[in-house]
Amino acid sequence: MASEKQLLIIDSNSVIHRAYHALPPLTAKSGELVNAVYGFLLVFLKAVKEFKPVYVAACFDVKGPTFRHKKFQEYKATRPKAPEDLYPQISAVKEILRAFNVPVFEKEGFEADDIIGTIAALSPVKTIILSGDADALQLVDSKTKVFALRKGVKDTVLYNEQLTKEKFNGLVAGQISDFKALRGDPSDNIPGVKGIGDKTATELILEFGDIDNLYEEIGENSVKVKKLKTRIKELLLEYKEQAFLSRDLAKIEKKAPIDFNLEKCRWADYDKEEVRALFENFGFYSLIKRLPENRPSLGGNLKLW
Repeated sequence: MASEKQLLIIDSNSVIHRAYHALPPLTAKSGELVNAVYGFLLVFLKAVKEFKPVYVAACFDVKGPTFRHKKFQEYKATRPKAPEDLYPQISAVKEILRAFNVPVFEKEGFEADDIIGTIAALSPVKTIILSGDADALQLVDSKTKVFALRKGVKDTVLYNEQLTKEKFNGLVAGQISDFKALRGDPSDNIPGVKGIGDKTATELILEFGDIDNLYEEIGENSVKVKKLKTRIKELLLEYKEQAFLSRDLAKIEKKAPIDFNLEKCRWADYDKEEVRALFENFGFYSLIKRLPENRPSLGGNLKLW
């Protein structure tokens, strides 16, 4: 079967965090902790082997507030601070990516999700997003899939449109932010509509499509709205402003101001000896034999789509 060029976008921070918490402490010769680096590489090398991407890009968060914090100061305020020994590992991952000739994208005021969403929107080729965060499923469409870490760093699943719909009980990728507008997202401290849980939020979005139409029909007191429980309508009206704010916070930006050129993401030859030396320095001897050959062949078998 014919092959097709593919772009692999790495949601780096989410993979690093997942690896850090999934793997036991592992130290390099220097004594520094490198379990997150090792886990990141396990997943990265697995994705490269499986999808044989022609293009690769890595996206990172930037320290500091984002445009979401300007809209809602308490955004992610309840999230615990990352352990101090994790930050040096992020720098180590960037060092390894540079050795692999993989470009790094990050932008002050934006999250990695927004950079990923922007690149995926601009990409003219089939795209696979490697992520440890379910938020990336918002981006699934006919040309974009998400290679997600389901448990730890070894249990993975490739989400297409159908699997995404099944995961969200019938909702499509484009409705996830509307679902969170009502349900909220405690992990990011997105408030949603108080008193509305998963089941009701799902039913409302399935019935009305999105919150714009939901509130329009509430204003018109349509036939469908008359069937809603009085308490649900009261909650929706009371927290209307909060619902729209929550969707803004949950929705991934697809027009971040970045300089993206697909050809600059072409995965060209890398210095295998430089990478080997880094791996040896970190004590990753078992990963050396997994290093991909230079100039990966055109990959992305069409049957994946």
